[in-house]
Amino acid sequence: MKILVTGFTPFGNDTVNPSWEAVSRLPDEIDGATVQKVLLPVEYRRVRTLLEERLRNDMPDAVMCVGQAGGRAMITPEKVAINCMDASLPDQAGLLASDLPVREDGPTAYFSALPIKGMVSAMQQSGIPGALSYSAGTYVCNSTMYHLLDLIAQLQLPVRGGFVHVPFLCEQTVGRAPSTASLPLPCIIEGLKACITAIVQTDTGSNTDVHGYTH
Repeated sequence: MKILVTGFTPFGNDTVNPSWEAVSRLPDEIDGATVQKVLLPVEYRRVRTLLEERLRNDMPDAVMCVGQAGGRAMITPEKVAINCMDASLPDQAGLLASDLPVREDGPTAYFSALPIKGMVSAMQQSGIPGALSYSAGTYVCNSTMYHLLDLIAQLQLPVRGGFVHVPFLCEQTVGRAPSTASLPLPCIIEGLKACITAIVQTDTGSNTDVHGYTH
């Protein structure tokens, strides 16, 4: 089995991004599955091109994109990505999105096709704080998840895909409010390893919904 795992470059005022710090340190094999790691830019549109290249060239069995959710206290697999780009912070290409679609005439949303409940359970059993999330936001993390699932649907690929958010690293809380949540890097790495183990051990089609929905 081949699993593609992506992380992001730093953005905003941060000099590190916990997603890539953790993803880049994952072992190359987890529970018998080959793990490929890809660094993505924090850009709404370019990630689609890069993801399509990797889907076509690497032909993974599953893709788990990982991003930063500053302020969250737990590692959170995402349930759904919506067809909306809207944020006060521009992406790294300078695009300031205000209520724009991720894809014109695309489905309203896509559900994760990863075993997200099993991933949460695996983290919790390993002593890692994990929980389901029902909102990936409307910044680049959400659009990346949407692009991934839309590409899988459009290309009719036998690939499971989804997204996981991770908290700030402890060092990122310096200068922020005292109550800002964070996790140490080794904890995030172990959480992602537990998520990947759950993906490997879950049969294709179990606890998944790869179809977009419209209203």
